[in-house]
Amino acid sequence: MSIINVDYSTRIPNNVGLSDDRRVLRALEGWHPGYLDWWRNMGPTGFQESLVYLRTAYSVDPRGWAKFDYVRMPEYRWGILLAPAEEDRKVPFGEHFGEPAWQDVPGEYRAMLRRLVVIQGDTEPASVEQQRHLGQTAPSLYDMRNLFQVNVEEGRHLWAMVYILHKYFGRDGRDEAEELLQRRSGSADKPRMLGAFNEATPDWLSFFMFTYFTDRDGKMQLHSLAQSGFDPLARTCRFMLTEEAHHMFVGETGISRVVQRTCEAMTAAGVDDANDVAAVRALGVIDLPTIQKKLNLHYSLSLDLFGSEVSTNAANAFNAGVKGRYRETQIEDDHQLRSATYPVLKLAGGEITSVEEPALTALNMRLRDDYTNDCVKGILRWNKVIDQAGFSFRLTLPHVAFHRQIGEFRDVEATPEGVLIDQATWRREKDRWLPTRQDGEFVASLMQPQYEAGRFALWIAPPKVGIDNKPGDFEYVQLAS
Repeated sequence: MSIINVDYSTRIPNNVGLSDDRRVLRALEGWHPGYLDWWRNMGPTGFQESLVYLRTAYSVDPRGWAKFDYVRMPEYRWGILLAPAEEDRKVPFGEHFGEPAWQDVPGEYRAMLRRLVVIQGDTEPASVEQQRHLGQTAPSLYDMRNLFQVNVEEGRHLWAMVYILHKYFGRDGRDEAEELLQRRSGSADKPRMLGAFNEATPDWLSFFMFTYFTDRDGKMQLHSLAQSGFDPLARTCRFMLTEEAHHMFVGETGISRVVQRTCEAMTAAGVDDANDVAAVRALGVIDLPTIQKKLNLHYSLSLDLFGSEVSTNAANAFNAGVKGRYRETQIEDDHQLRSATYPVLKLAGGEITSVEEPALTALNMRLRDDYTNDCVKGILRWNKVIDQAGFSFRLTLPHVAFHRQIGEFRDVEATPEGVLIDQATWRREKDRWLPTRQDGEFVASLMQPQYEAGRFALWIAPPKVGIDNKPGDFEYVQLAS
């Protein structure tokens, strides 16, 4: 029978029976002090003693799994939580399709699985490091609380991957777990493993874009790993997805509130042209063209996280039954892709064309397409806010060839509309499409903290409802004196 409730009797809350697994419990207790040192040094700067109204998981039952209360972040009960086991679960894809799911790591796939776990684990502390200074410019206590909730849950997701490493990968896993605490986002000597996680998150608009676009990549990757034939990893990722939903909510609603406040200010001031950047900025809000530039940047950086469109590594992981597709079990095909094809955008004769490739090697392209389709939903909601305010401006996703560093389009330049251009044109025009230093300085000038309960910075609208249905003037963070 699955263990549902979380055991809080140990130093490490869990629903995996750690009390009966002394070897792993001792190893994790040995890792814990290093984690707390990392959190204090690289977690939210200046707020370690503040009481934050956070949710903490106490169950993995989807009908009710978290409770809310004030807690100091270093005292947060990070835990190891796996979704309930599915009785008689089978490997849902690949060469082992239909075989019983694995409860231990198959020897032939050990290196492949360890690499996937380490990469996923490395993204979690990286985002905390990227966001560690944002509390000092929070536009409200509501937003500060949401930032810290994202941070502590990213920390818990690191614990989830570290448990897998300690439990199933022996000495190699223990060494990898230590390395996860040694790398640093943006470090010249020991950077994080993926490019987007070494970028700065200098302001709250960047944070909202990150949680909408980059955390959405995390959602897609977790969905793929949640299909894994290695059952402990699949169960771990299924519960991580429960928490990940809030992170994307923070991004989507955050951007929506920025757009709403900009439109309100333009309407009140009688500014009709959304492209009149100077007039809009004079109102103390973020102009829509700058929001579009930030969108272009974060979307294109997030696309690179999917890797090359055609990939033998992705094919090998699928064949092995290690990493599946987005919502694999809902796809109606043979789940082995022996003769299937998939359309891939490629460069041919100086043009971008669609080419049919074996579906097995085009798995990254398919996952990226699923990601893009998921991203569109937020764009539609933000544009609805602009429509309702009576402005003709439209936020759009740039073409997948725009501003790419990895994959088919890494060696070419393209406009946001997907028109290929030369380097001279790119250098001349790129400031129209990507944030400039001046754009960053303007946004930074707005980032003045608002720490009074119920009050919000002038560049962002209040939320429609509070977290945990709290009233508008609820003190989400009790700042340490």
